[in-house]
Amino acid sequence: MFSAADQLSNATKASIDSQLAAMSEIANKALHSVTELVELNIATAKESLAQTSAAAQQMLTAKDAQEFFSLTSSQAQPQAEKALAYGRHVASIATKAQAEFTKATEARVAETSKQVSKLIDDLAKAAPAGSENAIAMLKAGATTAATTYEQMVKASKQALETMEENVTEATKHFVPTAADKPARSKKA
Repeated sequence: MFSAADQLSNATKASIDSQLAAMSEIANKALHSVTELVELNIATAKESLAQTSAAAQQMLTAKDAQEFFSLTSSQAQPQAEKALAYGRHVASIATKAQAEFTKATEARVAETSKQVSKLIDDLAKAAPAGSENAIAMLKAGATTAATTYEQMVKASKQALETMEENVTEATKHFVPTAADKPARSKKA
């Protein structure tokens, strides 16, 4: 039979290994999200540069001030829509990353809770008579930690849902639908 010190040493090693694996997994997920964001920014910059160049060429060919201002104002709405689409895409990347972080963390915390519970049970079996109160305090501490974590995850998920709802609502207010756009009259 293992001594309590051996059990504690093995549990500590397993916990450290688990934490290192969790940090590595989260770092890989973060790197993937940053890569997505960089790719989005590069694509957006390329598209913006091309559109700005095309718009400048159009404006240089304007015959008078009215045509120039007409061209300028016709660019405003598409640019606003693109800016909102970019914001939605960034929010989507952040939301996906948060969900992946939460999932990875939940799995690691569940595993750690399981290991702690097993360790406490093993220590309880090997504990001398009269240590029931100490074992009960250890179990209560582990339960409190698990409950606190569950509450934090729930609050994080609610905050994430609120952010998604706010982005959706902002999009509705700033990007008019086809029915909301005023009809343009053509000059003869």
